[in-house]
Amino acid sequence: MRNSIRETVRRYYAERARTSTSCCGPGTVSCCGPDALYAPDLLAGLPGEAAFSLGCGNPLLLADLRPGDTVLDLGSGGGLDCFLAARLVGPTGRVIGVDMTPEMVERSRATARHLGLVNVEFRQGYLEDLPVEDGSVDVVISNCVINLSPDKPRVFREMYRVLRPGGRVSIADTVSKGLLPEAVRADPEVWSACIGGALDVEEYRRGLAGAGFSEVEVRSPDGQPLLVDRIPDGVVFSALITARKP
Repeated sequence: MRNSIRETVRRYYAERARTSTSCCGPGTVSCCGPDALYAPDLLAGLPGEAAFSLGCGNPLLLADLRPGDTVLDLGSGGGLDCFLAARLVGPTGRVIGVDMTPEMVERSRATARHLGLVNVEFRQGYLEDLPVEDGSVDVVISNCVINLSPDKPRVFREMYRVLRPGGRVSIADTVSKGLLPEAVRADPEVWSACIGGALDVEEYRRGLAGAGFSEVEVRSPDGQPLLVDRIPDGVVFSALITARKP
């Protein structure tokens, strides 16, 4: 099942890299909630191809990026979060995007060249086996991608491995309230739409803590406290998740 999910996800996003179709577009199962928008000033000055996004939130909102930081974007897609992060970390910082889809990597590299960015690079690879050195990253970000992985505990361990002590995590992702039905979790097409692989929000917390992270917090897409008790069982929703490597 894992290989089937991975291959379906790869095909799904390869097509979107070629067609510029957002998962927020009409006629698709959307992974993007109504609050999953960037402030206009963040996108100011970016050409249309750079503003292409398949995310479900803004992982930079709580990332606390600082000049000189090294940032790793898991599932960087078209590169939007990397381009925005590059502005925040400045010329002394560095941004690395990792994506498993060759078409996405090609697209993001072309856009980076067009923008003249020299502190951003894109690598092809899997989240479960990151092509990144141990303890080399200050901040890990991700936008609606970890839910697509069929082996999330391994992704959490990889995040922990590449972070320096004291490193930070800021993730926008889809999560669920309670366990989703087996028919949903077993459908690769629904996984591709950022729904089938959504972890229960409490399982997400436990997964990060189990990988060694501390200060795990789950918030709403606007960064405010998340009132999980008010969410009905079986609902998939967007959240911002932060944590720290001790």
